[in-house]
Parts: sequence; C-alpha cells; structure tokens
Amino acid sequence: MTRREWMAGSFGAVALAQRPVKPNVVFILADDLGIGDLSCYGQKMFSTPNIDALAAAGTRFSSAYAGSTVCAPSRCALMTGYHTGHSRIRGNGANEDVLRKEDVVIPELLKGAGYRTGMFGKWALGRLGKPGYPTKKGWDEWFGFFSQVQAHMYYPQALHHNDELFELKGNTGTRKQDYAPDVIHEQAMKWLDSQKAGTPFFMYYTSVIPHTNNELGRDTGNGQEVPEDAPFGAKPWPQVEKNFAAMVSRLDRHVGAIVEKLKAKGLYENTLIVFTSDNGAHQEGGHKFEFFDSNGPLNGIKRSLTDGGIRVPAIAVWANQIPAGKVNDTPWAFWDVMPTLASLAGATAPKGIDGMNVMDVWRGKSTATQPYYYWEFHEGGFARAIRRGNWKCIQLKNGQMQLFDLSQDLGEEKDLASAKPELVAELKALMVKARTENPDWPVKA
Repeated sequence: MTRREWMAGSFGAVALAQRPVKPNVVFILADDLGIGDLSCYGQKMFSTPNIDALAAAGTRFSSAYAGSTVCAPSRCALMTGYHTGHSRIRGNGANEDVLRKEDVVIPELLKGAGYRTGMFGKWALGRLGKPGYPTKKGWDEWFGFFSQVQAHMYYPQALHHNDELFELKGNTGTRKQDYAPDVIHEQAMKWLDSQKAGTPFFMYYTSVIPHTNNELGRDTGNGQEVPEDAPFGAKPWPQVEKNFAAMVSRLDRHVGAIVEKLKAKGLYENTLIVFTSDNGAHQEGGHKFEFFDSNGPLNGIKRSLTDGGIRVPAIAVWANQIPAGKVNDTPWAFWDVMPTLASLAGATAPKGIDGMNVMDVWRGKSTATQPYYYWEFHEGGFARAIRRGNWKCIQLKNGQMQLFDLSQDLGEEKDLASAKPELVAELKALMVKARTENPDWPVKA
C-alpha cells in the first residue's frame, strides 16, 4: 500500500467515525390525557414524577395541539402530516379503514431512511386485512389494538402481534389477570431492549391510558379499569376518581421505565423523546373532568373544539439539542410531526402535506408557526375551528360563529364575534379554503 493510499484510507475511516449517527425517536402518546392531568402542568391532587422529570430534562410546550378532538382523526393527522381539512380520517367510526396503500405515514418514511420501526399500543388507522393495517404501513413490529373500539377493553382475551393473535390466557372466561397496558408495555420493553447503538430506531408507544372502558362504565358507572387503585385507596374520593389517578400513575411509571431502559443501554443521549396526548381530557366512564381539573385553565374537553378538547400536554427531550427545563409557548400541531421526524431522519416528506418542520421550534431557536391551524369535527353534526395568531374562531354545529382572543382569554369565555364581524367573516372564509371535499366526511351545514 502506498503512503497516499494509506492516508486516504485513514482519513476515510476518520470521516466515517465522525459521521453523525441518526437519532433514535421514541414517541409516547397517551389516550385522553388532559393538559391538567400532569403535575408539571399544574395537577395538585396527585403527582406524575417521571413525566415531570422528562419536562425538567427537556422543553414543555404550552401551545401544542392534537390533530383532532377524538382518537382516530388525531392519530391520522399525526401519522400523515395532514390536518382534518385534508386528511383521510376526520372522525371516529367505520371510516378508520380508509388509509390506502398510497397514503404515506411516518414509519414508512423512517424505515426507508434505515430505521427499525416498532409500534406498541393503539393504532386506529386500519383493520386486519385492510391497506392501513400496521404491518402494511411500515412497522417492522407491532403489538396491541388495531381499532379504537377494541382498545376500550383493558382485559381482552387477545391482542394482535404483527399479523397474528396473541392470546391472553389470564383473561379467559370471566377472569381478569392480564392487564392490556402492562402486557403491551412488557412487549415494548422487550423490543427496546433488543435495540443497539448505531442502528437508529423509531418506537411509537401508544398507551390506552387513561381512556375509559366505555362499556364497563355504562354497566357499572366506573369505566376507569385498573388492577388496583394504589396508592390512592385511602383517599376520600369517588372510586372512579381513585381509579383514574391510579391509571395516570401507572402511565407515569411506564414512561419512567422507558427512559431508564434507554439510559441503561446507553441510548438516551442520542434519542429524541416526545410525550403527548391524542386529544384533551375526557368525561366518560363515570370520571368527571372537574374533579382533578383535568383541562387546567382551558375551556372544554374531548369532542369540543375549544382548546380544552385539542390543546394537549407535550414534552420534547433530546440531550444537548432541546433546551432543558424550558416552557415554550410557540404553537405547533400534530401534522407538523411527520415533516419534523422526516427531516431528522434524512427522509423526504410527501409534497403538499399541511405540516412544517418544527425542530427549530422544539430546539428553542425559532418561533415560526403555521399561517393558521384548522380542525373540523363530524360527530353529531359538523363543526370546525381555526386559529390564526392569537385569534381563535369556532363554527358550532348549529352554524353559530364564535371568536376568542387567546392572548387575553385563554379559557375562551368572552365571545367577541358580535364585536368583530369583519374578522369573523375573514376567518370563516379561511376555514372554507382550508378543507377539501371528502365523500366520507361531507359538510352537514
């Protein structure tokens, strides 16, 4: 070997060694967790120390928005980068099957960029045998519920592991031994334990906590199903509220275990962790959102388009990349996640999506926002909302228009529509432009 060849080889090895390793991504999505259900967001009656520790290690966002005010359309916005004016899924129900083969989702992009992909929990974007089923949408491994209706059950007789049934033998007959969130968590931890430094991975951890078991709630008045109410059993609270707090505490322990596993394997420093919820606080299964002030300073809950239904807790952590211990009020929404993660992975997001790359926002280096944020909701009628700057305009199901100044009225209590009719007309026109027709989701007004 000549000296020139040796030097070229040596410099090549150094360049290879210095090549930055793509960051891992762990995206944790709670189910129906309100912005006031975490102690780092002001919860006083119980604490969430592990999620609080995430907030201390990273940035907590006070103006993060879900894709919708209910499950399936919110997750569709997250995965596809389209808001509900353009997305394939704009409400819960049978239309969760409409993701097509050509609809690109985050795991497909990241898998194409060299990532291992694993999803654990609730999917809600395509049933078994449909084009939107997880193993057909880029997941190397997935375990959990493919439907949000299935995910009401905390003690099902089976879950799905890739294309097969995973029997929960402890739940045969009337027995309730295998708690689905714990089983899903165990599978997620096994997968995470198999990951190694140098090969990037994307884990989508979609807990079903603290969603209620709606059917059990109708039968018994308490749908907050959990193995035990510890450590709240002695509290002078209604049983359903003890269970709710115990569920959130269980979620907090699961989050803590994920972080500890990343640290134990030496993966934490190069992992972006995002924690959020699919929509605002719920009032189902006997739980009353007022008991724990689950929507905090916001107005409304799940199924409303006031911010209590769509503004969600959100935390981003990435060592030496995202500022620690900060609170960031710059708005961003679920449809911004796809282009953000695509850019991070060196992938190209589809053209024409609604989202924008907000990594510089998460890093605290930018306050750039979307020109506007738009939501529509189709259950029990047609309603929609738009936020532009600090102005929030809502069209109710009866057609009535409301207008709020979020900079002065975070709780959306003072309707300014009659005082500013020209602004209302302008924002309503923007609402019309923000959507495309979809035969599955027609305007009903």
